[in-house]
Amino acid sequence: MQFRLILAALVAAPLAVSASISSVPGALPDSVGVPTAPAPAGRVSPSNPLPWYRPNHVVLQTGGGLGMIAGGAGFSLKDRLDLDILIGYVPEKYAGSALSLASAKLIYSPWSLPLHDKLTLKPLSVGGYFSYTHGTINDEEPDQYQPGYYWFSTDTRVGPLLGSRLSYALPATASGRSRNLSAYYEFSTNDLYIVSYVQNRRGLSPADILTLSLGLKLDI
Repeated sequence: MQFRLILAALVAAPLAVSASISSVPGALPDSVGVPTAPAPAGRVSPSNPLPWYRPNHVVLQTGGGLGMIAGGAGFSLKDRLDLDILIGYVPEKYAGSALSLASAKLIYSPWSLPLHDKLTLKPLSVGGYFSYTHGTINDEEPDQYQPGYYWFSTDTRVGPLLGSRLSYALPATASGRSRNLSAYYEFSTNDLYIVSYVQNRRGLSPADILTLSLGLKLDI
């Protein structure tokens, strides 16, 4: 008799627990699956990140001391931080010798302002760049000048930049990542221009040491 009572209690206990759960407002039975919310469009799933070597965007620009025309690819290191690698070119007609330039830009854009369903403005982009120029006249003529004649490097430049960019939302990729086409401008200067300005403030104004670049950036 005791064995039957214990067995009946064991069978009744789960039924009682199930009944108590189902009586709680908003409770869901175990047999009903809870659908998970889909990942927001335009974001890469953490379980399937992009390879570290794959660029996030391509860039094409003119000016800025990085070549009459320059193009390359870039990486989004953080939500607001980009690294762009560019190769530029200046024809001999405009520089005395044909110049090829390799440069890297690190750009931080702290704010994004939605203007429309598909338009976003990044009002401030700040950063710096480094560039190396091959083909300068002085580099092509060894011993043309006595040692120390040029105290500065004739082929490497480093400097700050500041600008803004306007982005237009494009259809998402097949994997669901968002894409934008952005137009931007940047004002920049370099170490040599800054030193020249400090040493000759009466002859130079800040506008004399600034260069302007215009470019396009396409997410891929």
